Amino acid sequence: MTLAVAVQMDPLEQINIAGDSTFALMLEAQARGHRLFHYAADQLTYEDGRLRALAREIRVQRVEGDHYSAQDPAPIDLEADIDVVLMRQDPPFDIAYITAAHLLERLEGKTLVVNDPANVRSAPEKMFVLDFARFMPPTLITRDMAELTAFHEKHGEIVLKPLHGNAGAAVFRIGRDGSNLRALAELFSETWREPFIAQAFLPAVSEGDKRIILVDGEPIGGINRVPGKGEIRSNLAAGGSAHQTALSEREREICAALGPELRRRGLLFVGIDVIGGMLTEINVTSPTGLVALDRFEDINSAGLIWDAIEKVGQRG
Repeated sequence: MTLAVAVQMDPLEQINIAGDSTFALMLEAQARGHRLFHYAADQLTYEDGRLRALAREIRVQRVEGDHYSAQDPAPIDLEADIDVVLMRQDPPFDIAYITAAHLLERLEGKTLVVNDPANVRSAPEKMFVLDFARFMPPTLITRDMAELTAFHEKHGEIVLKPLHGNAGAAVFRIGRDGSNLRALAELFSETWREPFIAQAFLPAVSEGDKRIILVDGEPIGGINRVPGKGEIRSNLAAGGSAHQTALSEREREICAALGPELRRRGLLFVGIDVIGGMLTEINVTSPTGLVALDRFEDINSAGLIWDAIEKVGQRG
């Protein structure tokens, strides 16, 4: 069965093909005989009940500097012309991201969107995880300085980060002396209108932050991301390094608790972050880690995701 697949993502020219999960998904789709179309989120147009995109049909190959070829842009009807849309543009999870999800939701029951846009919209990484607070470190979401100060005094060392940040940006460790806590809180309040998030610092981060990949609610493996020297951020985009790992009994317990809810929400490709047995984020917007996982586990994770997409498409 040949599918027409539209990939909503950032410019192809900018991706790192050696580690990009979306590129791996495109290579696998092409290997299965599916047609690929690429467009950016700002190329969506809604008119009179129809959603279209200005897209280019593309071919991809794992050749650095020559990794894709594209036809001229042309409008495509995402209902009539397309079987699957991959919503894969990078965060931040802002009003533009939310708007794109609202538009793609118009395709419900017509074209399969991965991940389900309504549930992507209602499950930002640092908010959806609150449904599983029993697995989390102590967490505070606030804009109130008195609340933040009390939380810091209670836990000694904390991490402060924006509620809708990504790739480890603007993540700060606040030591026991509280240096810069007020200044950072003021900066966050001036930069973002939403509350910010504080969590008790987990010393186990020095041993790594596990990214565990779940496909249709089932874990297929994980990688351990270790921070660079002098860093607490283990994100690969922030200089962390990936290492092979096995899932612990605690991590499997977390996955088993999440799985049914992920399936119910139509979240087929999810990456969760676990530090020292504590769940910190559930990544549903544009999860990464497939290429590193394949390298360590000798699996085809993109293939497992396409197996799930094709299976769900048949169910639908």
